[in-house]
Amino acid sequence: MPPTPQPSVRSSAVDDDRRADPARRVPALPCAVLCTVVFGLLLTLVAMGWGPLMSVDRALAGVLHRTAVAAPGWTRLNRVLSDWLWDPWMMRAVLVGAVVLLVRRGERLLGVWVAVTALVGTGLQQVLKAVVGRDRPVWADPVDTAHYAAFPSGHAMSALVAGALVLWVLRLGGARPLWRWTARAVAVVSVAGVGFTRVYLGVHWLSDVVGGWLLGGALVAAAAAAYTGYAPRPEVSGAARWAGWRS
Repeated sequence: MPPTPQPSVRSSAVDDDRRADPARRVPALPCAVLCTVVFGLLLTLVAMGWGPLMSVDRALAGVLHRTAVAAPGWTRLNRVLSDWLWDPWMMRAVLVGAVVLLVRRGERLLGVWVAVTALVGTGLQQVLKAVVGRDRPVWADPVDTAHYAAFPSGHAMSALVAGALVLWVLRLGGARPLWRWTARAVAVVSVAGVGFTRVYLGVHWLSDVVGGWLLGGALVAAAAAAYTGYAPRPEVSGAARWAGWRS
């Protein structure tokens, strides 16, 4: 009886690379389309000043503002989190570190992709703020201040873009589960936390935050889908190229 042929190392490696490919496990393009459509709907409602949405925004902002005024210690903590830990510049610093690490590991194309995605996100939010020109909440007794227009929230969008890009890079590289789960936990807490603090501190409406999340999700999903279609398939496996991420 002839011996059963063993699969080649290269075939196995390619299969591993495909199984690790996030584009085959997460439908990036449909996610981008869905986020874009929902964001477009929200943008339309905000621009129209749709009554029910405005009522929800004002009601939630009022409740949280009264709490912020009555709890100065908790408010100071939220200001530190919002203005320092989850500030957009901190998120950009995280992405700069990720880009530097990618370039040092020889993943220049991916590093450029991450950098360009982040830059597009920053420009896109500023353009939309200027075009929509939505006023921020105004209080007789404000607990914090912010500049520029309100929609979409730059803090919320920056946090989601940074978190999603880091998670995408880690998954693409086949990082250890501990690293991925830790990054997921940090990303979820950061994205949700910054959204809460912006409304709690009275500098954004809820719909501003949701708009930032949707726009950030659409951008990262579109970037991931485009990278998957554009990036060349190397001969070596993802496991070999990214071995350092597993150590």
